[in-house]
Amino acid sequence: MSLAIDLHGQVALVTGSRRGLGKAIAQRLAEAGAEIVINDILPGQEEAEATARELAALGHRAIAICGDVSKADSAGELIEQAWTAMGKIDILVNNAGITRDNLLIRMSDDEWQSVININLNGTFYCTRAVAKRMMKARYGRIINIASVIGLMGNAGQANYAASKAGIIGLTKANAKELAARNITVNAIAPGFIVSAMTDKLPDEVKAKYIEAIPLGRLGTAEDVANAVLFYTSPFSAYTTGHVLNVDGGMVM
Repeated sequence: MSLAIDLHGQVALVTGSRRGLGKAIAQRLAEAGAEIVINDILPGQEEAEATARELAALGHRAIAICGDVSKADSAGELIEQAWTAMGKIDILVNNAGITRDNLLIRMSDDEWQSVININLNGTFYCTRAVAKRMMKARYGRIINIASVIGLMGNAGQANYAASKAGIIGLTKANAKELAARNITVNAIAPGFIVSAMTDKLPDEVKAKYIEAIPLGRLGTAEDVANAVLFYTSPFSAYTTGHVLNVDGGMVM
């Protein structure tokens, strides 16, 4: 087996991928040769299409399909459109997610439910919609983006922690159900990753985060994208139901 990861002939759908971490994941898969379906909600259609054009310039087909994964019908339609357009979906990366931080006693019903709907329900809806098709094809790679917050909790993020912990449980249950059809289901739990959100943090807050990370730096979107690439490759063919922390050693 070549040590290079070659995804030529495979199709990957990455939810919430018009920018940020999702875009980095989609780009890494495209660089390995995969055809890509970019997804985001409808207000981001123009940016999603621009991302698809950018990835298509790497030499492989890339399209944008907008849809709200937090709604069952919309998630099902997303999978249907993607499968029809590309002929199949070999790889599903459930990346779409939001935060609505607040202290528990101040957290509104909407702040709670919106995070659960997108992060956890969206992962469930997309996985359920693609599972029957992957089972018939007897192949699939499903990668769910969780978080170390789902493992350790965090003050002011009860909704986010619950959604990401739920994704970890969902990953393990789905891995057991789908393994017999050669479908692996794994999760990645990123730690503190450089992003638009962390860019806005005061230097002293960043320094405090870094103190808790044995490798002494924040992670990058590329660090997470590399972990996704591993899960799509033959090197992880015997790995399922696993949660890979990409956190610089913060949670051991």
